[in-house]
Amino acid sequence: MAAILPYTDDNIDLAVSMLRGGSVVAFATETVYGLGANTFSEEAIARVYELKARPGANPLIAHVVDLAMAKEVSEGWTRRATHLAGACWPGPLTIIMHRRSSVPARAAGGLDTIAVRSPRHPLARGLLYGTGRPISAPSANRSGGVSPTTAAHVAADYSGESDLVVLDGGPCTVGIESTVVDLTTPKPLVRRLGSVTIERLAEIVGPIEVDIGSEQGASPGTALRHYAPKLPATLVDAADLANSLASGSPAAVLCFDAAKVEAPHVRLVMPPEADAYASALYDALRRADGTGCTRIVIERPSASAGVWSAILDRLSRATAR
Repeated sequence: MAAILPYTDDNIDLAVSMLRGGSVVAFATETVYGLGANTFSEEAIARVYELKARPGANPLIAHVVDLAMAKEVSEGWTRRATHLAGACWPGPLTIIMHRRSSVPARAAGGLDTIAVRSPRHPLARGLLYGTGRPISAPSANRSGGVSPTTAAHVAADYSGESDLVVLDGGPCTVGIESTVVDLTTPKPLVRRLGSVTIERLAEIVGPIEVDIGSEQGASPGTALRHYAPKLPATLVDAADLANSLASGSPAAVLCFDAAKVEAPHVRLVMPPEADAYASALYDALRRADGTGCTRIVIERPSASAGVWSAILDRLSRATAR
């Protein structure tokens, strides 16, 4: 079973040594846990793809400590790009830039672009400072499944990997993956929704377009079915919740009002605030998988602006068939 190690200076040093030696390490960020490797090690990057069973065309995010490190793996940093990084880093924003030729194409899904982010979590930053190199890391779950937001989630997904170390930085506070903005296009283009909202991005860089798509592209996590629990899941409007539960087998239900869900169904009450809902979502989906029910029913949030738009994106992909 993967080994969970507490967040201590000694264990940071151990993980740094492992990363420098070409090993893969799972670690906490503020968004979700990542499965990290030295960006410049083709062998370590290949191991990440192998562990996740990740399609080769799905690019990784290169985590960096600052803009200077970002420029080691990317180029084309305009004033606008620098301004955006300055406003949102460290934090849950990934920026797509042109990939430097020194970076293995495998680390970017074979693309000429590369996604870069400066995480806010002190554990992730400690690894970056210690290694002195960018760390490429997708979410630390099996490909297509629910992203992990605790060390225990990672260990459960990799129960057969005795050589995998998981650095425990506590529950992830943001809880969903970063917003991704493509700055290799004429206008800034949002490729994945996240907690840095479209409204906030427009305040920083002006007019911005959104092109999420339903196929894997330059941004990680854009396949039609993604972030998906093991059980079949359905997203229903609040008005249709009762009908959905009236017919069919017992369901694990992500809902806003416990009174709407009675036995034999299992209720998982979600927070009404967007940030809290996002932070709780993936843990709730994983708990729903473990209830013994045969299906999951998710009450659709009524709001759709700001962070709710990112939540709805994750829910639609998690319930896609």
